[in-house]
Amino acid sequence: MNVKPEIKAEPSTMPDGYVLEDQVGHLIRRAHQRHTALFMAMIGDEQITTTQYAALVKLYQMGELSQNHLGRLTAMDPATIQGVIRRLTLRKLISHRPDKNDKRRRCLSLTSGGRDLVGRLLNNGPKVSRATLDPLSPAEQQQFVALLKRLT
Repeated sequence: MNVKPEIKAEPSTMPDGYVLEDQVGHLIRRAHQRHTALFMAMIGDEQITTTQYAALVKLYQMGELSQNHLGRLTAMDPATIQGVIRRLTLRKLISHRPDKNDKRRRCLSLTSGGRDLVGRLLNNGPKVSRATLDPLSPAEQQQFVALLKRLT
């Protein structure tokens, strides 16, 4: 019988007053997890992620955009927007074509299926936001959103 020895780690000394659960990054991550769970439960399409939704809504709002411009408008780095575009293209929700003036650039637009899907999902977006902010009073909700905008 091969028995592994039990490893006992010594507790580390923490800086005075340091509590992980009170750290901003930890709290933001937990709030994001909560929002994402609400989004997935409420948006109306179990395959759509928050980043895909952002890309679809921005294309719905603005019409044809380059992949680079869409990434900037939705605050996604090039690798993230590339993956989002690939998945949405596989679902036939967006199409792309080369730019007439710059063959390296891809112009993206919603397909008719993409427009239909966004049209169905758009009313659910505000519901997700309301559910995310529900634990806060109306005044706290306004303040929280204003503070988030300042941080971003």
